[in-house]
Amino acid sequence: MAFEGLTERLQSALSGLRRKGKVSESDLRDTMREIRMALLEADVNFGVVKDFVRDVREKAAGEKVLEGLNPAQQIVKIVNDELTKMMGEQDVPLNQSPKIPTVIMMVGLQGAGKTTTAGKLALKLKNEKNARPLMIAADIYRPAAIDQLETLGQQIDVPVFSMGTDADPREIVRQGLIRANEIKADYVFIDAAGRLQIDEALMQELADIKDIAEPNEILLVVDAMTGQNATETAEGFNNRLGITGVVLTKLDGDTRGGAALSIRAVTQKPIKFVGQGEKMTDLDTFYPDRMASRILGMGDLLTLIERAQKDVDEEKAAAQAEKMRQNTFDFNDFIDQMEQVSNMGGIESIMKMLPGMANNPQVAAMQAQMDPKQIDHIKAIVMSMTPQEREQPEIINPSRRRRLAAGAGRPIVEVNRMLKQFNEMKTMMSKAMNGNTAQMEQMMGALQGGGMPGMPSMGGKGLGQKMQNMAMKRMARQIQKNKKKRR
Repeated sequence: MAFEGLTERLQSALSGLRRKGKVSESDLRDTMREIRMALLEADVNFGVVKDFVRDVREKAAGEKVLEGLNPAQQIVKIVNDELTKMMGEQDVPLNQSPKIPTVIMMVGLQGAGKTTTAGKLALKLKNEKNARPLMIAADIYRPAAIDQLETLGQQIDVPVFSMGTDADPREIVRQGLIRANEIKADYVFIDAAGRLQIDEALMQELADIKDIAEPNEILLVVDAMTGQNATETAEGFNNRLGITGVVLTKLDGDTRGGAALSIRAVTQKPIKFVGQGEKMTDLDTFYPDRMASRILGMGDLLTLIERAQKDVDEEKAAAQAEKMRQNTFDFNDFIDQMEQVSNMGGIESIMKMLPGMANNPQVAAMQAQMDPKQIDHIKAIVMSMTPQEREQPEIINPSRRRRLAAGAGRPIVEVNRMLKQFNEMKTMMSKAMNGNTAQMEQMMGALQGGGMPGMPSMGGKGLGQKMQNMAMKRMARQIQKNKKKRR
């Protein structure tokens, strides 16, 4: 996952300050040296790092911060603010044409994910704005580029205009825009050609297409895994075409994340979207403040909430909550919830959006223990149940358990453990929904020794007593609010 190394280094640098009651000029100097090295190792542009360190040091130095209350917290806030500023301070929406269609030209090098990103963005607009997009296949050089765009178009039910590989790209765009007006498309995506590197022939063709289409947006698609090269690519395209925004792809890959921190500062063009997965829905609006929070290990609750609102069926969730309250939650509900968690990116993705969870050693230990196939094993056991067993788990006696183990191809001890943990989870959730937080705390302690279904034992104090207490207090407040609403 992008930024993991940077997050770990920054947290290490700032944790030294947090342990000090007073922060001296020497402490600040040492911390800024560590932050500088962390950013450079993350492949952030040298000039950007130099400016960042200078700005943080200037704002953190002096009596107002160093002599004030909680100097470490103030310095962390300054680092967070400057990271946000480096990446653009606030999200920037797509430019809109005053009359339809809004024309979006997708440019970038081969392999950056330009064609897939065009499909992802078309689907995003279709789902969120009820838009009627059209995609124009203007890349006649890359093998199977047109076929790929047409396949994506069928997958997301978006029309694709193409004229084959023998037509001139300029004429394809010209005819594609005529077609867009005929079908009254409100967004047009031009999937322009890319190269393995910037060359004059590519740039001239793109410049000609720009003159023909007069696009409202020229989005540069950049592979975040290319590090410093991403910044150089952005500069090259911006100098020749005047890009209006950037889309970072593969931000979920094994990348140091420096491109995200450098491109905005170098080009002065906003990062508008980030791709963080292979599914067609894995394209998110880029929020600099949220990304800065995630880099510093402070979580990203707003994005988590938005994912939940998008991916979770509210009526089904309300029905499941009522079943939890009545302690009638069954294995059909359990499978539904597992699928919803998967739709939101999985347990690992959700955990990293919670404050304090990024690079938390106990979370890392938990993930190291977790068998990637464990969820599949649980599903196999549940799918081996009869409809009656799923709805009434209490009827699963020893002979039924042996049948489930054989049907799922899992050891009997695994079936017994899952059923035990499922019953404990039901009891815990029922107590939570009915406001019995004292008993729930005891149950939480018991569960931490044995783990949850699909999760290994966390051992000891789990994710930390302090965090558990905070979570319990928040849950208790929410329960009281829900009770008042019911009244």
